Amino acid sequence: MNTASPSTPFSFSATPSSEGAATELPMTSQIHQKNNTNTASLSSTSPPTMTTTEAVNLRAPAKLPSRPRKLRKLSPENSEGSSKIIPRPRLVAVTHPRSLSSEGEIEIALKHLRATDPNLAKLIDLHQPPTFDSFQTPFLALAKSILYQQLAYKAGSSIYSRFVSLCDGESGVVPNTVLALTPQQLRQIGVSGRKTSYLHDLARKYQNGILSDSAIINMDDKSLFTMLTMVNGIGSWSVHMFMIFSLHRPDVLPVNDLSVRKAVQFLYGLEELPRPSQMDQLCEKWRPYRSVASWYLWRLVEARGPPSSAAVTAPAAAVTATATATAMSLQPQQQMEMLPLPSPSHQQQSQHQPQFIDPINGIINLGDIAAQG
Repeated sequence: MNTASPSTPFSFSATPSSEGAATELPMTSQIHQKNNTNTASLSSTSPPTMTTTEAVNLRAPAKLPSRPRKLRKLSPENSEGSSKIIPRPRLVAVTHPRSLSSEGEIEIALKHLRATDPNLAKLIDLHQPPTFDSFQTPFLALAKSILYQQLAYKAGSSIYSRFVSLCDGESGVVPNTVLALTPQQLRQIGVSGRKTSYLHDLARKYQNGILSDSAIINMDDKSLFTMLTMVNGIGSWSVHMFMIFSLHRPDVLPVNDLSVRKAVQFLYGLEELPRPSQMDQLCEKWRPYRSVASWYLWRLVEARGPPSSAAVTAPAAAVTATATATAMSLQPQQQMEMLPLPSPSHQQQSQHQPQFIDPINGIINLGDIAAQG
């Protein structure tokens, strides 16, 4: 019974019972392969016809960029080398400005100031360059400034000498020794109860690790100002003086110093005395050598006095230092009251009342006593 038509091309026996059926398969396969090849070549320009494998292969490149991104994210977190790079910005010591006592630094400062301010250049030409070559340990300088506060030079020197003797010499003026001195001992050498409390507060902050000589030397200006004004008896003016004349910092502008403000008024022909809040803007061009500019401003105020006080002699320098130390603990208004421009009789008056004429000379000659206050 013929139920299958021999003309049906894909009708094959389930079991290859005859050789014809068995040998017919390879030929049929070759035909289909040839047809498929022709079909693929004809339809190669038609985008919609692609196999599943081809579609997957096309999507795979889109995933590749995600792998390097993951690696880049994970590598800094897992790398020990990257964590070691973090502390590098903290190595700020190498970026600190050079000390004014460094060789050639004053010459560089003067060149900069002359180039940036013609008015100041004229003033610079009138005076010899300053020198910043004195140095005492920060603790000794700060303690000395406290002792000289509001005292005439002779009285301050006498008290300081007795204080040093109690400590067995300047090398013995250290926090532990100062803390061991009782108020009665200090009173016997002329130190007031208030100054005793200031000295003990300074020594205690050293003993507690809040301050140290090495920390003070290595602190940046802003941090140093903050830390030192925490000590009782040491104000902003005193810190500025300390930074200039003891640490030789190059870019300090004592905005609360009456003489510096008065000199700025003279230098630029201002009608009114500039306020401390205006000083930074007026003196911005002097950066990064505002300490040196301030030195010349003190000279300007000194020179505007009468001829008898235009030049500072050795005795006058001592008077200057006394006035500097006296002014250390005063507020700007108090400085205003005690710091008029020199009068013709200032030399007689200076024996009884200190005049704030030239802080620089006095500070250097006295070993930075004005640097604190």
